[in-house]
Amino acid sequence: MSQTPDSAVRTYIDQHRAAFLDDLADWLRIPSVSAQPEHDADVRRSADWLAGKLKETGFPTAEVWETPGAPAVFAEWPSGDPDAPTVLVYGHHDVQPAALADGWHSEPFEPVVRDGRMYARGAADDKGQVFFHTLGVRAHLAATGRTSPAVNLKLLVEGEEESGSTHFRALVERECDRLAADVVIVSDTGMWNETTPTVCTGLRGIADCEIELFGPDQDIHSGAFGGAVPNPATVAARLVAALHDADERVAIPGFYDNVVELTDAERALISELPFDEAEWLAAAKSHGTLGEAGYSTLERVWARPTAEVNGIGGGYQGPGGKTIVPAAAHLKLSFRLVAGQDPYEVEAAVRNWVAALVPSGIRHSIVFGAPTRPCLTPLDHPALQSVVRAMGRAFEQKIRFTREGGSGPAADLQDVLGAPVLFLGISVPSDGWHAPNEKVELGLLVKGVETAAYLWADLAETWRPV
Repeated sequence: MSQTPDSAVRTYIDQHRAAFLDDLADWLRIPSVSAQPEHDADVRRSADWLAGKLKETGFPTAEVWETPGAPAVFAEWPSGDPDAPTVLVYGHHDVQPAALADGWHSEPFEPVVRDGRMYARGAADDKGQVFFHTLGVRAHLAATGRTSPAVNLKLLVEGEEESGSTHFRALVERECDRLAADVVIVSDTGMWNETTPTVCTGLRGIADCEIELFGPDQDIHSGAFGGAVPNPATVAARLVAALHDADERVAIPGFYDNVVELTDAERALISELPFDEAEWLAAAKSHGTLGEAGYSTLERVWARPTAEVNGIGGGYQGPGGKTIVPAAAHLKLSFRLVAGQDPYEVEAAVRNWVAALVPSGIRHSIVFGAPTRPCLTPLDHPALQSVVRAMGRAFEQKIRFTREGGSGPAADLQDVLGAPVLFLGISVPSDGWHAPNEKVELGLLVKGVETAAYLWADLAETWRPV
């Protein structure tokens, strides 16, 4: 009796699951901590290990790409069909620092399986989610009888994500011809929770700056001079007070220009999620919600732009009083951006806003960090629908939609390659990214494998990019 495509995929995964997990454990034993120079050799060893394993998987091309920092891994497996979509899968092989003394129950770089979970640094973020594609593509081939994937499949696995992706954009620009793709799939994200499978459709961008305010050439006596010269600490406070209006909207002129507003359909999809505000506040270690009027908490953190005061200082901070007009004050601000906003236009708007509010007699400077653009996938994009169908087959239930309030290097791929970014991840909040006892749920990891196995044929059958 012949198997259905889905049962063929599941049979293959069951037969190869143990070896897959053994290989993943071997990779997790490599402490590829990009933020710590003493692990530079380990990050390189991790890249070499992955390139070798991708060749073993069947990728005819698997290379370690050098950067001025940590190496990345590139792999490519053509489909043989000139009209097939080209898909670039993104992830990272570096991990956060970890030590037993941080509160781990076992050595962080010696994987342990307990109660259906694999505990190790990188198990979820992001080695596990990168590695499920290796078994996924093999299950796809086994179930379809193909000798190459139904899509032109590429992988880019960077080695510096956990230390700021310092050289990532330059790498993408340098190798843009080889990275060219019709769609990018990021496997460095997660789902709502263990029982609610979801697909992320967007990340916010970010622009951040430090504002320095200079008044007198030195601290001066507030009795002799106060009230007659401008005080930079007062100006800093006034800037902060002017940042939002009474409805908690950002009050910088032009800030909301070109913002892509939520549709009624998108708001309805967000409202379907089983959101518990009390649980969310507990996770936020906070005691009440506050934000832009007219939007729910999830809408505020996923789909609305924000301005936050990350730090403010100036003047005397020691015990007791010191009656001075301080010589300087400073602010650190960050702006989370949504689809439609250009970080450089926001930067110009902030500079104009500060210049208009700073009085004569106060000199100021503004330094912006490197921005990250927002990315958003339209709900009706055919490639997104393929991801949803593939996940639905794997999980055998309705797939819902989320966004994420943070930012990431995926936007660089969208910006440089001009390709839409999709997200395929199976991690859940309890996995403890960056925390002690990071783990991955093995049942969900297998669902990721299964989703990848279905996805390539679905994309090839339903989407032919122009």
